[in-house]
Amino acid sequence: MHVSTATEKLGEILVREGWITPQQRDWATAVQEKTGCRLGAILVAAGLIRRDAVYRVLARTWECDYVDLVSTPLDLSLLDGLDPLDLREEGWLPYRRDGERVVVATSERPTPERQRSIERRLGSPVKLVITTDWDILQSLHTAYRETVVEQATLGLWRRDHVHSARQTLLTGQRVLLGLVLAGLAAGIVLAHRPTITLVSAAASLTLFAAVLFRIVVCAVGMHRKDRVRADVAALDARDLPTYTVLVPVYQEADAVADLIDDLGALDYPREKLEILLLMEANDTATIEAARAARPPSTITFLIVPPGLPQTKAKACNVGLFFARGEFVTIFDAGDQPEPDQLKKAVIAFRRGGDPLVCVRAALNHRDAEENWLTRMVTAERSSWFGHVLPGLERLRLPIPIGGASSHFRTRGLRMLGGWDPFNVTEDADLGIRAAALGRTVSVIDSTTSTQVSPMVDDWLHWRSRRIEGDLQTLLVHLRRPVTLAQTAGVRRAAAFALLVGGPVMTSLLAPPLFATVLVALMLPGLLPEWVLWIGLVDVLAGVGLTIYVGAFRTLRSPGYWLLHSAAAYTALWRLVTRPHHRTDPGPAGPDSRAGRGSPVSP
Repeated sequence: MHVSTATEKLGEILVREGWITPQQRDWATAVQEKTGCRLGAILVAAGLIRRDAVYRVLARTWECDYVDLVSTPLDLSLLDGLDPLDLREEGWLPYRRDGERVVVATSERPTPERQRSIERRLGSPVKLVITTDWDILQSLHTAYRETVVEQATLGLWRRDHVHSARQTLLTGQRVLLGLVLAGLAAGIVLAHRPTITLVSAAASLTLFAAVLFRIVVCAVGMHRKDRVRADVAALDARDLPTYTVLVPVYQEADAVADLIDDLGALDYPREKLEILLLMEANDTATIEAARAARPPSTITFLIVPPGLPQTKAKACNVGLFFARGEFVTIFDAGDQPEPDQLKKAVIAFRRGGDPLVCVRAALNHRDAEENWLTRMVTAERSSWFGHVLPGLERLRLPIPIGGASSHFRTRGLRMLGGWDPFNVTEDADLGIRAAALGRTVSVIDSTTSTQVSPMVDDWLHWRSRRIEGDLQTLLVHLRRPVTLAQTAGVRRAAAFALLVGGPVMTSLLAPPLFATVLVALMLPGLLPEWVLWIGLVDVLAGVGLTIYVGAFRTLRSPGYWLLHSAAAYTALWRLVTRPHHRTDPGPAGPDSRAGRGSPVSP
């Protein structure tokens, strides 16, 4: 029997033992020279050999035992005082005692330096055995199950409860809101005409400020140019970092196979791509469908343990806990990103430096012409991604971070505290959190194709959720307005209030305001003329903005804007009566084939 030697190359051993052919070895060697990745990782990513087979060969080459760590009981007492993130990054895990020695499974070469380093960490002699990197991830997931769930659920709240939506209204906010409502009620009873005048004027000025802000941002955004595309071809595959893709799915049994195929179209070295498919423990249908799809080795299943709140944010926080990529992004079921999107994100991050924590890609719809609703949503989205976000970037103002197709610097996202699982729109508040900590968000010239539901019920459910999340975000970040202005800056804080609060206030205030103005026109003297003129300016400014950004279709469908108001009042009612109703993923939204979608709100 031929005995492997430490100097014999892995490719030669695999060919000699019949695992791969000489042609496959030569191909993998060529890829290795191009990308700088390990030969074993290249072969596994290409599906030419099983992961455990590579590591068993490596174990013999390194003259160590091999262990199937997933099926081996763990001595959890050995993990006391150890950080699971360090273990994940360094690729080792102590799992049992052997007399005075601790047996440690490692997925890296067991050099004397590595052994000494681990012995210093554990404070005892160790014996190194070999296992796969996948085994270590799954074992960490099992061993630190409670820690991961608690961190994913309560990490942000424990770290900074003021920026968590776990409690929507603090005591001071409740008192202030009660005083305002009591004052309005007293004003209507004791002096209804001055009160109506004051409220109408305040509402009109608020709408005017929101529309004017949007006009300025769109005007600036229309002149943005991006030259990232020419730089993609110049990228050296050796310089590309490891990239983690989080894919949260729920009740997606019918779509998960297509999703896996769509992810396979990404133009990124497979051996540098880590895809974590995040599935809920109680969603057995999706889990079974994902297994039946026989995904490539670049896709790892992470089962999110049960417990409330059962939200996309919690699932993504579990994925973030274990992500080993330098950058991380999210794709939802039904998403089809442009193949070179990850590369464009890498270029943008390198240009932006450490302050840049997130870059966003645009979304468009494959079924934009299906009916009037899909046409309205598409027109609105075109304005959002084509004008608003580029304008915010050029003006150096906070950019709301969307869920799908948002790319993060992993270290920076962890520094921000990850996603808030108690916020209905967990992604909406990350932009202002980033601004408050001196971090920036940018946009890239790349598009992800999604599906949009043509059903009004789906749209209302999704839009009301988005508006409820925007209201939560406003209430959370305006708890300490002075602190917000000091940390983010007065200009950025004001822009945040107008950007997030403006559309919400427009949807809530427009119907009663325009109804009041209409009544005042029929009943002269009810309101002063200057209030009526402000209302007229609001209407003209809104129409002018729509024409300016090219969203002509929405002008021809006033019913679409009435739907916005219906969604806003539904959101307000839910926020008051059930502030954390989203303990389950909910029905399909317009950007999800089934289960929970997290579309980006314009």
